[in-house]
Amino acid sequence: MTGELGFETRAIHAAQPPDASTGAVIPAVHLATTYAQEAVGAHKGYDYSRTRNPTRATLEGTLAALEGATLGFCFASGMAAEDAVLRSLRPGDNLLIPNDAYGGTWRLIARVYGESGISHTPVDLTDAGAVDAAWQPSTKLVWIESPSNPLLRIADIEALAEVAHSHGGWCIVDNTFATPYLQQPLSLGADAVVHSATKYLGGHSDVVGGAVLTSDPDLAEHVAFIQNSAGAVPGPLDCYLVQRGLKTLAVRMDRQCANAAVIADFLSEHPAVGRVCYPGLSSHPGHDIAKRQMRDFGAMVSFVLKEGEEVALATAARTELFTLAESLGAVESLIEHPARMTHASVVSSPLAVDPGLLRLSVGLESVGDLVADLAQALG
Repeated sequence: MTGELGFETRAIHAAQPPDASTGAVIPAVHLATTYAQEAVGAHKGYDYSRTRNPTRATLEGTLAALEGATLGFCFASGMAAEDAVLRSLRPGDNLLIPNDAYGGTWRLIARVYGESGISHTPVDLTDAGAVDAAWQPSTKLVWIESPSNPLLRIADIEALAEVAHSHGGWCIVDNTFATPYLQQPLSLGADAVVHSATKYLGGHSDVVGGAVLTSDPDLAEHVAFIQNSAGAVPGPLDCYLVQRGLKTLAVRMDRQCANAAVIADFLSEHPAVGRVCYPGLSSHPGHDIAKRQMRDFGAMVSFVLKEGEEVALATAARTELFTLAESLGAVESLIEHPARMTHASVVSSPLAVDPGLLRLSVGLESVGDLVADLAQALG
């Protein structure tokens, strides 16, 4: 076929033709750890599965096709994927991070890389001028979350990529919340995209994984070296589960985004709610940018209770369909208290989260049932 294939078509067919020997229409799970060589160094592209595995190669090819990247690299978790990119930094280097970054990202950067002499600067990434002003001679990259976790702020990826490139640095985007279906950071100028494949890509709360997608040859060479040398690679069954999840990513996201929009509207009108963070609301400061750079507004909704932390905790405990649990992006709806759960590591830091904030990962349930559950939990 000629011409650009649609996202849904690529999710099902890219890098995964029917097996030539059996005709199987889904990629095989290759459990082999080693591969026969016809002579020393003469093999069929695989010699040892830490270095390369056929099931992983299929997933990497599919993800690259979905993100518009030249190369993809899969890891055992989203944090391992982040680590592979951050290992490009050296003692004395600096990086810019969101001032509301995911707690695990902050922990890795501040607690692990900070001890190695790498500094970080939290910046309001909604302000490209502030990013430009914060850039130091030692700054090597800007790390973007858009939408951010948990405040769902929107960064202008194209503008921030221009700032980074004007200083000779990299622009890295964590695209976990948006997914490649809703947002294409590489087409906006980003140098690499990072995913926690545990979330929307897998989509069923049954696999942990991560990925880095890039078309930058230097960054690709670095990530490939770290992937093989450090060895934080996913197993073939994990890769199969993410690959399976990708096939329904588009239809899941359509439904989850639609459900989230209804829930955001409901929360906006509820007397117990002081503020709703959802880029689909016209009142959201990043609404226009999100509308320009995203297909839809995502399925994450955060909101702040007027009465603060104790009411937030009680609300989270009373939901029945929204399961109180960490993580996000799967078919079931989840609720969590970031200050005590996913973002506990940033307490007493500049990234500390409002203790009255609750974060929802909106799933595929009937939206009327989800609204009713929140209504009874809020009282």
